[in-house]
Amino acid sequence: MSDTPQTDNSLFDDEAISALLATPVEQVLANHVFHLMELAAVHLSATPPNLRQAQVVIDAVTGLLEKVGERIGEHHQLFAASLSQMQLAYVRAATAHAQDSAN
Repeated sequence: MSDTPQTDNSLFDDEAISALLATPVEQVLANHVFHLMELAAVHLSATPPNLRQAQVVIDAVTGLLEKVGERIGEHHQLFAASLSQMQLAYVRAATAHAQDSAN
């Protein structure tokens, strides 16, 4: 029996499978967290901000970081700090949007 995990080859070609298996999971997750934070920032910076979409992304990153914690790797603290900043940006955008809507 092989030590190599078996995968459903209908989803990926052999090269993609090899690349995924060779990449540490922490690196893949960190890459996704980075892109999710970018996605939240894009929605928050839109005119008007898309608060609902930004909140979904922020909640997803929050859940991931809470569940995985420091196992995500050396950048855990950076991601946690970035998430806090993104949450603050959300509150500011929501407050400004509410004030604009009230006027």
